[in-house]
Amino acid sequence: MTAATTIGGFEERWLDARGVRLRYFAAGAGPRLLLLHGLGGAASNWRGPAPALARRFRVLVPELPGHGGSSPLPAPTGVAGFADRVALVLEAEGGEAATVAGHSFGGATAVLLAERRPELVNGLLLVAPAGVSSSGRRARYFLEISFLLQPGKVLSRFRHGLARSPAGRRLAFAHWGARDPEALDPVAAEGMLAGPALHTDTATAGRALYDWDVRNHLRPLGRPALVLWGANDAQLPIADAFDFARRLRAPLRVVAGCGHLVPMERPDAFLDALDALLDRVREVDELPLEAEALRQVGGERLDA
Repeated sequence: MTAATTIGGFEERWLDARGVRLRYFAAGAGPRLLLLHGLGGAASNWRGPAPALARRFRVLVPELPGHGGSSPLPAPTGVAGFADRVALVLEAEGGEAATVAGHSFGGATAVLLAERRPELVNGLLLVAPAGVSSSGRRARYFLEISFLLQPGKVLSRFRHGLARSPAGRRLAFAHWGARDPEALDPVAAEGMLAGPALHTDTATAGRALYDWDVRNHLRPLGRPALVLWGANDAQLPIADAFDFARRLRAPLRVVAGCGHLVPMERPDAFLDALDALLDRVREVDELPLEAEALRQVGGERLDA
C-alpha cells in the first residue's frame, strides 16, 4: 500500500466481514464519526478533513467492498450488502452508535444502514447522495462506459503530477466532479485520484443502484439528518436534493459554486454542516435527560 492511498495519522485496519476482507482506517477518541466514500472512491478521499476531525472524534473510514484495499462482495446483494459490511466495522469498533457522513453512493449506503441498523446510527449527513437520478437510463449508460474504460485507473498512474498542476486537476475533475477543479487542494486531489489504483470491483456497487430506488427508503428515520448539495453538481441534479430533504423532512444546505465533490471542494461547508448536524444530535441525546429531570421536579411538586 502506498502513502497516497492512506490517511495521515490514521491506523490501517482489516476486518473479515462476511466474505469480504475489508480495509478501514481509524484515529482519534470521543464520539464516533463514520465517513463513507462514493462510487469509485476510497478512504483517501477523506484525506483533507479526516485528520482535523480525529482531534474531536473517533473517526472510522472504511473502504466499501471492491473499492480501495477492500475485496469484492462474494455475490451481488444490492446496496444492502454494502450497508451490512459497514455495520460490521461499527460492531468491531465496540458497537457504539456513530454519526454517519456519506458522500454519493456512500450517502445511499448510509440511508440503508440507518434503516437496517438504527441502533448504530445517531445522525446522518448526506452529501450529494445517490439513489434517485442514478437509477435512470442516462446514469446506467455513463456508468457502464466507465466500468469498461476504467478512466480512474489510468488517471491514478499519474496522480502526483495531475494533483499538483492546475491544468492536471482540470483534466481530472472538470465537468463530472468539481465546479472549479483548479482550486482543489492538491493533497485532497491526490487522495481522490489514489483509490482507483487498488479497485477490484466498483461495477457491483454501480449496478446495485440500477434497480434500487432510494425513495422507497426515504422517510423520517427517528434521528437527525441533514442534506448537503453542490449547486453546480453535474452528476446528480439539485432536484434530487429537494427530494431527499422533503422525504426525510431534513434541512437542506446548497453550496454555491460547488460541484459533486463537496467535502473536497468546500471542506469548510462540509465541516459547518457536520457541526450543525452534531448540534441536533446532542439536542436529541439530551431530551431523555430533560424529560427525566422534569418528571422528578414534577414529582417533588406533587409531594410538597
